[in-house]
Amino acid sequence: MPPSDGSQFRLGGSSARKTEGPGRARGCAVRIRERIVVAGLVAREGVVPGEVLNAWARIRKNLRESAGARLFEQWLKPIELGDSDDATTVRLTLPSAFTANWVRNHYADRLLQEFRHAVPAIRTVSIEVRSATAPVRAVAAEEKPEPAKPAAAPADRPALDSRLTFDRFVVDASNRVAFNAARALAEPGTPRFSPLFLHSGTGLGKTHLMHAIGHAYLAAVPDARVILMSAERFMFEFVAAIRANDTHGFKNRLRSSDLLMIDDLHFISGKKPTQDEFFHTINELTAAGKRLVITADRHPHGLDDVEARIVSRLSMGLVADIKAPNADLRRALLDHRLGELPDVDVPNDVLELLSLKITGSLREVEGALNRLVAYAQLTGEAIDLDFAQATLGDVLRGGTKRITIDEIQRAVSAHYDLKPVDLVSARRAVVVARPRQIAMYLAKRLTTRSLPEIGRKFGGRDHSTVIHAVRRIEELRGSDHEIDGAVKALIRQLEG
Repeated sequence: MPPSDGSQFRLGGSSARKTEGPGRARGCAVRIRERIVVAGLVAREGVVPGEVLNAWARIRKNLRESAGARLFEQWLKPIELGDSDDATTVRLTLPSAFTANWVRNHYADRLLQEFRHAVPAIRTVSIEVRSATAPVRAVAAEEKPEPAKPAAAPADRPALDSRLTFDRFVVDASNRVAFNAARALAEPGTPRFSPLFLHSGTGLGKTHLMHAIGHAYLAAVPDARVILMSAERFMFEFVAAIRANDTHGFKNRLRSSDLLMIDDLHFISGKKPTQDEFFHTINELTAAGKRLVITADRHPHGLDDVEARIVSRLSMGLVADIKAPNADLRRALLDHRLGELPDVDVPNDVLELLSLKITGSLREVEGALNRLVAYAQLTGEAIDLDFAQATLGDVLRGGTKRITIDEIQRAVSAHYDLKPVDLVSARRAVVVARPRQIAMYLAKRLTTRSLPEIGRKFGGRDHSTVIHAVRRIEELRGSDHEIDGAVKALIRQLEG
């Protein structure tokens, strides 16, 4: 009986293992195949523990029921379960970077929660792009993994996100110091400073730089012991070690690392036993000249309920902040990400809309682009300004200061030394007509008003006049530096 979701499966190898005669082997193969078909499981080359396979069968069923047939078929059905060398990590693979990015942005938290609920030992779910040439075989839930062979190199391998590299980090003045510091710490040899403490608001690139450091350092020193964990996991493992009477093993593992990275340090605020162990760990590492990277949402001196000795030790290294991104950085990020999606066409005015209106974290900007592209593919519609405003209306309204057409008219009039009434008048002289077009352009970009509404606010003009004004200013911005500079200055003034 074929699987309900239409997937096809086959057993690895040419035949089932013969243990007690041909009949027994054939019966075994049939039972294994039936279990695979029912579970709807596919794994990459390697062996996946039966507990994880069973959990994935249940999770997959839950996703189909909660997401609906259309979304499941489009985005979730292609997910395959990959093998993992780390018992605390689940690898899920998809056929393309675009689908993998979409699943990460929309289902990463849900998948992690589901796996943790089913298999408490799971701490990380990695969503990756699978190799087109890698063989695929079905794995039954009752298959027993072969004993793992000792690794040739005594290295801890963290679950680093393959997307988070230095090459994909978009740099400008707001994050350049943090970026250069991260690059310097990832270089082999004696570190120039340690620890490196990165702090910023959420979604601005702290975790990206931390993963990038891991990738670069392992590329330079393949045998290095690298550990990446959240402060929450640090506390969890420390408590588990106490209960198991194995604190020596916990301490030895962390203190023998060549590069230790702890994310979201603010989580241990007020937790004294965890802070004690953390202090002794960073003390040992810094004394031994090892690399240490810490991130938090604020400067060390701003951390609440964190011991003064920890703050002092962290401040001995390099403290670098990442400031909120400006419109130029947001646009650069969109251009960079769009370059990774060669088959997707997003017009320049839509990219400008996103960079101007979504002023929160860079993660929100990237998420908005992914959402826009996903909706366009699901509906078959082309991406244009109206489609973007309809699809992202809640994001666009919630992310920026509310600007009115009256405010735009006052700002443009003042900039060009006119009276607001001039912009709504019938005068067609270029000294009035061009500022009027700029005001219409800004009204379209910075408000959610429709074209007819904008036309009515400019002396009852037709919506086609507004369209002409918007297109004309777009053209002039590409060729007339004075007009482009005026538009940018007005946008900064209105959004400030």
